[in-house]
Amino acid sequence: MPKAKLSHVDAAGRPRMVDVSGKSPGLRTATAACVVEFPAAIAKALHAGGWRNAKGPVLDTAVVAGVMAAKRTHELIPFCHPLALERCEIRTAFEGDRALRIECEVGLTGKTGVEMEALVGASIAALTVYDMVKALGHGVVIKRTRLLEKAGGKRPYKARAR
Repeated sequence: MPKAKLSHVDAAGRPRMVDVSGKSPGLRTATAACVVEFPAAIAKALHAGGWRNAKGPVLDTAVVAGVMAAKRTHELIPFCHPLALERCEIRTAFEGDRALRIECEVGLTGKTGVEMEALVGASIAALTVYDMVKALGHGVVIKRTRLLEKAGGKRPYKARAR
């Protein structure tokens, strides 16, 4: 099995930003997701309160935070390129009574992929939910953060169903 070449490491093994100057722009999209699970008592309180609490609207705040984070991914992850996202959508859906699925879908026409932006957007939206509800208890768990799909570039990807 051939050894994989890491794109963020130069020939001497030092970290570097990938040079995309020679690439042609193309449509790049990615979708990532994570799940926030709540203890029964916290879930019951959130549903009863319409997902609003003393801090404000939990889901709406998470959406705003996720979009803001996706747009600033390059400030958080050292070798990510600054990108002008053309689309970023945060979606939330309940999985039963005690879990919230958060998806972040991003897109642009550019020279590099956007999977890190999608992962950061979903993750920060989930962390925002945690922050908004932690006064109810610390038993909230964020899990299954993963890339679901990416298109454009050399290596499209689609996760297998779980």
